[in-house]
Amino acid sequence: MLDDYGFEFYEENAFPIAYLLTFRTFGTWLHGNRKGAVQRSRDPRWRIVPVPPNVPLNKSMLSELKQPQVVLDKQQRTFVTEAIEEVCKHRKYGLHALNVRTNHTHAVISKALKPEKIVNDLKAYLTRRLRAENATPEDKVWSRGASTRYLWKPAHLDAAIEYVLYSQGDVPFSLDAETWQP
Repeated sequence: MLDDYGFEFYEENAFPIAYLLTFRTFGTWLHGNRKGAVQRSRDPRWRIVPVPPNVPLNKSMLSELKQPQVVLDKQQRTFVTEAIEEVCKHRKYGLHALNVRTNHTHAVISKALKPEKIVNDLKAYLTRRLRAENATPEDKVWSRGASTRYLWKPAHLDAAIEYVLYSQGDVPFSLDAETWQP
């Protein structure tokens, strides 16, 4: 069904076509972080508002951690990637894109479930897998919560996939400065 402007009514679906899920490892993104943060706005015209960095707050939070920060090495990232693929296959989640970083993970997943359930399933399985491989301490591995972006339209899904695969700071190829021509 099309609206008055010729676009489909994706927003009328009970669930979005996919979610962009981002969750962090323990202690790696604390309040006051120099990269800043965002918070939800009470003004309906703005969905999120930037929060400026707060160095004293960040230092205070870092000093109050009860365990070291968790930063994933290459082998741990491989375990996490494999485990997410296993969970998605087992639970029949549609995995569109995945990028496991040293301190966070991005995944674009589709399933007619609330995204918090998907994230909880992933974190629980990932923690078990990392511990079975003796790859993490017995303490917390993941920070509380996650970012759950709802993707209602195919253009949103395409943009999220592109973001996860190609906008994480990785250079997919190497440029040789001597042979490169502008």
